[in-house]
Amino acid sequence: MSKLSVRDLEVKGHRVLVRVDFNVPTEEVDGTVRITDDTRIRENLPTINLLRERGAKVVLLAHFGRPKGKPNPKYSLDPVAQRLGELIGARVQFSTKTVGEEAETTSQQLGDGEVLLMENVRFYEQEEKNDPDFSQQLARLGDLYINDAFGTAHRAHASTAGVANYLSPAAMGLLLERELRYLQDELANPERPFLVILGGSKVSDKIGVIKALIEKADVFLIGGAMANTFYRALGISTGASRVEEDKVQLAEELLIFAQQKGVKFLLPVDSIETDEFKAGANSRNTPLLSKTKGITDGWQAVDIGAETIRRYQAEIEKARTVLWNGPVGVFEIPDFAKGTRALAEALANSSAKSIIGGGDSITALKQFQLADKMTFISTGGGASLELLEGKVLPGVAALTDK
Repeated sequence: MSKLSVRDLEVKGHRVLVRVDFNVPTEEVDGTVRITDDTRIRENLPTINLLRERGAKVVLLAHFGRPKGKPNPKYSLDPVAQRLGELIGARVQFSTKTVGEEAETTSQQLGDGEVLLMENVRFYEQEEKNDPDFSQQLARLGDLYINDAFGTAHRAHASTAGVANYLSPAAMGLLLERELRYLQDELANPERPFLVILGGSKVSDKIGVIKALIEKADVFLIGGAMANTFYRALGISTGASRVEEDKVQLAEELLIFAQQKGVKFLLPVDSIETDEFKAGANSRNTPLLSKTKGITDGWQAVDIGAETIRRYQAEIEKARTVLWNGPVGVFEIPDFAKGTRALAEALANSSAKSIIGGGDSITALKQFQLADKMTFISTGGGASLELLEGKVLPGVAALTDK
């Protein structure tokens, strides 16, 4: 934690410009935009409430959707301002402008403890270009800066990195601080055995993470479609399953690297295979890890099998620290969710520190109603992967050192 925290700042009477992550899922009902999941708004409440309690004038910056650098009513943050007001029990002012004289005047008229949300920063093409002039315009909205948007901290945009060049001090909010503590500090020297569960569809998405974590982990449990690429490297039939053909050699190299490092790198020993990718289709448990066996021609692997579940559960029981990123099956279809659910339940019942690294793992845990049983759930997908790789996040690097 080498960066300043919001806890370190004297904020009373000051305009505090806060980058938050309000990129929430919505749906349109009878012409009205409705937020379907306000988790991201809630995640930023501790920082917003702390600032209000300390008498700050809170000015919020956020993006929403992909308006491609132009104003688009579909991506207005107005509904978010209304929902935020309900959550904090106070009116949240909303500015239809993000920068310029009108926006600056509105921010200057704020009272202590009041909250103002600016319109979508991505209504301006200069935002994603990290334009210095636009960053300076944003800086005029506040007296100091807080970044509490971990989900966008890996983007070098004007509101996440550029603005910190023109506002000092620039500090991390409580959410960003917590993300860094669990995904960086806690994993720098984890309590052992340190177990990594990796799933999802692509090895290519997680090459950097696998390489970085092989240096740290004791055990890997691999699942999901990414396992197929490793099977292909081992000469095992994958049937009609998805395989990243151009990453087969890389998968072979990763298996050798793990062996050289003395890391236990486990692939499913059996799999649920199906002849059709839908609920109610024919499916069966098929043994793997033998060149005479594998996924049947024309069929595809959709979940880890019964024996794999048993072995993976045994590894989770022994672990003291567990990092999980990516489901191990097609959990969205109940018939193929058994493996992901079983590992989630094992983790919920484990005494290990459980760190969930963003993405579909969170969706699965919520579906199984087990999210509250985990030690920490990251709010960032790409940001969490880059941090786990050991990369420097631009939104963190730009902040003031302690």
